Amino acid sequence: MTVKETYAYLTELFNEKNIDEAEFKALCISCSLADIKNSEFRFNGQKEVDKNSVNDYATRLINGEPLQYVIGKWEFLDGEFYVGEGVLIPRPETEELALLAIKKSELIDSPVIFDLCSGTGCIGLSIAKKVKRSTVYCIEKSEKAFEYLKKNARGISNAVLIHGDIFDDFDLPLADLIISNPPYIKSEEVKSLQKEVLREPLSALDGGEDGLSFYRVINDKWSRFLKQGSPLLLEIGNEQGSEVMSILTNYKSVEIKKDIYGNDRMVCAEKI
Repeated sequence: MTVKETYAYLTELFNEKNIDEAEFKALCISCSLADIKNSEFRFNGQKEVDKNSVNDYATRLINGEPLQYVIGKWEFLDGEFYVGEGVLIPRPETEELALLAIKKSELIDSPVIFDLCSGTGCIGLSIAKKVKRSTVYCIEKSEKAFEYLKKNARGISNAVLIHGDIFDDFDLPLADLIISNPPYIKSEEVKSLQKEVLREPLSALDGGEDGLSFYRVINDKWSRFLKQGSPLLLEIGNEQGSEVMSILTNYKSVEIKKDIYGNDRMVCAEKI
């Protein structure tokens, strides 16, 4: 079965099953099975793929498994990150947060950076790869997610991986920058998320009763690790800006930034 035939077959199948973005998902799976990039599809249409694997991937997707889990990896900035059951899938709006951190980190000599609730490590490891002189501490609680973090961190010598809960106490150096994409969905709203999103780990989505538990601990416990005047960068829910601003009592110059979709998505601040 060729890549071109696989794409045609999957597109028809996914449309029959009312799968959203059928063509895109068919393309991603076809190219993944052929071990090529999506952009290389037109030049590799006759490359052979395993038909059994095609049917296996299709069945998993139809049964509600996220595309990224089916493929087993996903792009973030200039790299690919292994993903699967038990870890949050990297998202394009989070790339903007990582790019902002990279820009700020490049202005600091040998910066120490903390990536809290690291998950796949897409944020922290991307910074570590771009800012070679940095030391990036990636902290993740989930055992399953930590396994993906370790896998994604292979070969990145300036990343320090810590298996721990940010609500606990740590013995760490002072940081020049702290960044986090913490869980921020209200507990009662989690169950109403899309079916595919609910296949992602609850611990990476549920931010407590009001969705703000992690921002409180970042203010109350982690501000002491940040050097005076140094930046704090956080991803937030699109309706949480004013609430998160009010929580960050240990910071100044608190500012909300929008994402590529025009939604409030980032809070930037400086340690008092």
